[in-house]
Amino acid sequence: MKLKYILIGFASVALFPSCDLQYDPKGIYSDVTEGVNEEGEELVFKTREDVEIYLQDLYVRPTENNTQYNWFRDQMMISDAHSDNAYAGTSGAEVVSIENNAVDAPHMMIERLWTRWMDDVAFVNKLICNVDNVLDGSLSQEEIDRYKAQGMIFRAIVWFDMARMWGNIPLVESVAGNITADNIEEVYPAYFPEQKTEEEAYRKIEEDLLFALEHAPDARGNKTLFSKEVALCLLAKIYAEKPIRDYSKVVYYADQLAARGYDLVDEYEKLFALDGNPNEDPSKSAIPAYSNTVESILEFHFIVGSNNKNTVTIFGRDWAKWDSQFTWAKWVTPSRDLIAAFESEGDTKRLNSSVVYYSCNWSKYYPSDNYPFMFKSRSRYSTWIKFRYADILLLKAEAYIMGPNMNLNAAADIIDRIRERVGLDKLSSTVRGNKELMLNAYMKERRLELAFEWQRWFDLVRLDKVEEVMNGLQSRDSGHLAFVNLFNQDSYRFPIPQSVIDTNENFVQNSGY
Repeated sequence: MKLKYILIGFASVALFPSCDLQYDPKGIYSDVTEGVNEEGEELVFKTREDVEIYLQDLYVRPTENNTQYNWFRDQMMISDAHSDNAYAGTSGAEVVSIENNAVDAPHMMIERLWTRWMDDVAFVNKLICNVDNVLDGSLSQEEIDRYKAQGMIFRAIVWFDMARMWGNIPLVESVAGNITADNIEEVYPAYFPEQKTEEEAYRKIEEDLLFALEHAPDARGNKTLFSKEVALCLLAKIYAEKPIRDYSKVVYYADQLAARGYDLVDEYEKLFALDGNPNEDPSKSAIPAYSNTVESILEFHFIVGSNNKNTVTIFGRDWAKWDSQFTWAKWVTPSRDLIAAFESEGDTKRLNSSVVYYSCNWSKYYPSDNYPFMFKSRSRYSTWIKFRYADILLLKAEAYIMGPNMNLNAAADIIDRIRERVGLDKLSSTVRGNKELMLNAYMKERRLELAFEWQRWFDLVRLDKVEEVMNGLQSRDSGHLAFVNLFNQDSYRFPIPQSVIDTNENFVQNSGY
């Protein structure tokens, strides 16, 4: 490649949504704290304290206002409004195209997700790549590995979400310095990374998680940590995905979580409940009634002064400030099809935990005096549960249905446990004895159990159900917008942002875009 072409490409790097390779954390850590070693090489961290500050900044990234989009907001639009669980909610082109299947490569939300996830990778790589060389030499190898393991879990979550969205993704593992004519060939891949295959992405995630499983801290009841238990959860999830599918390992890692004490809470509502609604009773608070439950594997907390209010008000009503920003239509309006699925099962407990009705000033999908809203995040202080045991337990049921060692009775027993918690009858003997009926029952159970928890679209993709479920949706749901495009095999992956295609010659656009 000619040097002139490379430098022109580098000049446009600001247009390419990749790593912000000079990104510094939000704490007191800054370039002022950097030092050099005896060889004159620049070191990112001078002391243990610098590393700790950087790690804490890593932990708060998912809850910051700008990064809530890729960790929560946009993901819910993709997983629920792009599936049969919800309507887009409002009339903006950005969200309507998610509902009516008109997403294209220049799409703003697709660009935003890619950019912010790549920023996350760049940020965590600074920790992973530099914690070996702390200037004061105060860290033991055990401590170094523990810091790395937490960073690798964070990065694995990001890469997992990216791989499910796009399939073939970049796997940036380095931090590039300033680019010069002398080092351009060396640092070029960090600025313009290669596009790895989906299988390569999952194998790298697997490698990092196995390292983390050995070196990450134990949760010990603190479900906010990037812990060994989160690594176990993610291993169970990645082995259910087609590129490296191994259902025996799904069962194994699900059982490992159970052996560590993970289980279902006794009441479904405890996962999302608040102390009360201060609008109805001023003596009550809008603080979560429960956190760090036996079911939570990884959760993010929002305390007084944090910015969850912006996410909550995008989806519904903030109980901590009842009328705050409740004058405009919200994202992710529960669909008639989802509500009908709850009602057909007589599943009032999960319906009432997932959907709430208010009066509002708009009537885009429903009458304004009885309008449904997503209800799993209820106040600016609500905990977001990123991963929970019910998801993994149901994946174990999937392994028993779809794996080579089929055991429909074992799968049915798991599904019955999930149903029993919300007062539903056990599966019938007819269902238990038929693989196709069991798969349908399983898919419905995941839909009702995990609605608005970033799962539905990816479940349809993982089990090759997109065309079957989505192309018949409008005959079942009179409120859904007409599809611009019917779903096909190309629909299983989203387009790579056009800016990436335009600025990085290593990338090939996904089929169909």
